[in-house]
Amino acid sequence: MVNKQGQTRIAHYTKYITIKERSTLEGELVRKCLGRNNKQCAFLEYRQYKIIYRRYASLYFILGLDLDDDCNELSLLELIHNIVETLDKYFENVCELDIMFNIEKAHFIVDEFLCNGFILEANRNNVLAPINLIDKQSKEK
Repeated sequence: MVNKQGQTRIAHYTKYITIKERSTLEGELVRKCLGRNNKQCAFLEYRQYKIIYRRYASLYFILGLDLDDDCNELSLLELIHNIVETLDKYFENVCELDIMFNIEKAHFIVDEFLCNGFILEANRNNVLAPINLIDKQSKEK
């Protein structure tokens, strides 16, 4: 997840990549995605990766997977949309500041969707149930 200025807000990797490689890859990908206009396709190939991205307000949600992965890109675009809708539901109209000031909760929500690069859950209510319980417990104390 990156903003329009190219600053990474959340990054989640399932394969080991060194910090230097990550920052280089993120910088190149962000420039490539930010340089595309709204009429261009949301799928592209870069190096050995398939890139699926979507812009919502001031945030870009970018997914990358190996070229040889045999998966449906449209389902991943739908996953991005589902994540955004879930963040919207939890934060009540999510914005970049919500992500910045509640980074652990945003990570928790993304981690409920994905585990080791696989889609674990797609139901918004099931994703939000654990974090709502945590919030409820913290308010009671």
